[in-house]
Formats: sequence, C-alpha cells, structure tokens
Amino acid sequence: MTVKPSSGPAEPRTVDAELSALVEVIQRLRGPNGCPWDAKQTPQTLKTYMLEEAYELAEALDSRQPEKIREELGDVLLHIVMLSEMFREFGSFSLAEVIAAIRAKMIHRHPHVFGTAKADSIEDLRAIWQEAKAAEGKISPAPWLPELKPQQPALAQAQKLGEAAARLGFDWPDLAGVLDKFEEELQEFREALNESDPDHQEEELGDLLFCLVNVARFLRIDSEGALRRTIHKFIKRFHLVERALIKQGKTPETASLAEMDAIWEEVKRQQRERPA
Repeated sequence: MTVKPSSGPAEPRTVDAELSALVEVIQRLRGPNGCPWDAKQTPQTLKTYMLEEAYELAEALDSRQPEKIREELGDVLLHIVMLSEMFREFGSFSLAEVIAAIRAKMIHRHPHVFGTAKADSIEDLRAIWQEAKAAEGKISPAPWLPELKPQQPALAQAQKLGEAAARLGFDWPDLAGVLDKFEEELQEFREALNESDPDHQEEELGDLLFCLVNVARFLRIDSEGALRRTIHKFIKRFHLVERALIKQGKTPETASLAEMDAIWEEVKRQQRERPA
C-alpha cells in the first residue's frame, strides 16, 4: 500500500472511506518495512496509552475547544483501531466486528427507539436499560451494588455506588438531607483533625468526599467532570498569575503570598465580569 500525502483540498470522503484508509495506515505501520515501535506494541503495552488518551480527551471536552476535542477524539480512535487490528492479527475479531457488535447492542438496549417499548421517564429508561443488560447476561435480573473496576477514578466509583444504593431505596429523601449529612461529616472531620491519628483523619476525609459526591448526584452533576473542570480552571488562573508577576519582574518564588493572592482575586474578578 502506498500512502500519498495530500496535494491540496480533497473532496469530502465518507466515514467508511476514511476509516478504511486509517486501517490501511495501521496495517502498513505494523507490517513488513513498517514502524518498529508500532510493530512491537501489544494490547498490554497500549493499555496505558489508551487510558492516557481517554483522560486527555476528557480534558479537551472540559476546554470546550472544538479543534482540541477533534484531535483527542482522533487519538482515541487511533488506539481503538490499532487494538482491533492486533486482535485481527491474533485471529480473534476485526474492527468491523467491533462496530457491528456495538451497533447491535445499542439497538437492543433502546427498544423505545427501535422497537415498541414505551419510556415516559428517566426511571423507565433506566429499567429498560437494566432489562436489556440482564437479557444479554451482563447482570443478574436483580442487581445489587455494581462491580467496580480498579482503573475507574474514585469519584466515578463513588457516584456509581450512590446511584446503585439509591435505586435500592437506601438514600436521603431530598437534597436537604444529604447537605445535613455533609455538615455532620464535616464536623467529624474537624474533630479528627484535633487528634494525632492519621488513619482516622484519612477515614473522615474519605467520608466527607463521599458525601460531596452524593451532593453532586442529587444535583445531577458528574463529580468527576466537575473536579476536572476546577482543575482546568485552576491551571488557567495560575498561568495568568504567573504572567502578571512576570510583567512586574517577579516569579512565584520571589513574590509574596499576599501579592499572588491579590492577583488571583483580580483574575477571578475579571473572569466573572467577562461575557460568556
């Protein structure tokens, strides 16, 4: 296969054509006279890269910059195609089978769209989804707490646990109840800080974080996404603080805390006044 560089604006191509062309590129990279690095990769070596790309995509989504999101989607797609190609080489399955399987799954799990089932509420949709998964043998007809995976972020695990417990009726009646629980956990954490037991402090901090995740659940906010957004905001604001200090001939190392805090508050004020 010869991969030719683009010589100018090309005619719009179909998804099928572009996907087939990407598969051909991966096959060339892993084939004879290809790239030694790509050729020696395995599903196990790509696992870490895949997780990194997924997190980078999440960060791009938080940035809301289309160009960055498109680039990171491409990186994730690259790893999906490469992994599928590896398993095709093993004689296990192909990318076409991966696509066909997920398409069939989506149709099966949405009988209210592709069939005759009715869904008038979020609870109806959740019940339909659970019934479809049970029919696929993915879960028992009466699931209890979900099986969590170690690679899942802790905030995401906590939110899944809270949602599962709520479906079983083990939940606060309203947001006021969970906020009262948060105040209780905050007091217990403050009491633990007066002790000299690091394990107890860690335990109480964990309870406090878990309670905050439940606050997010009641507000229908993704706690993992909310924290990533705050991290992105902090980094952006700190860079602005650094730039302001440079203009003053200073650095974070030479500036005082009071100086940095004053700039930080000014950055916050400007960002709040700026039109969305």
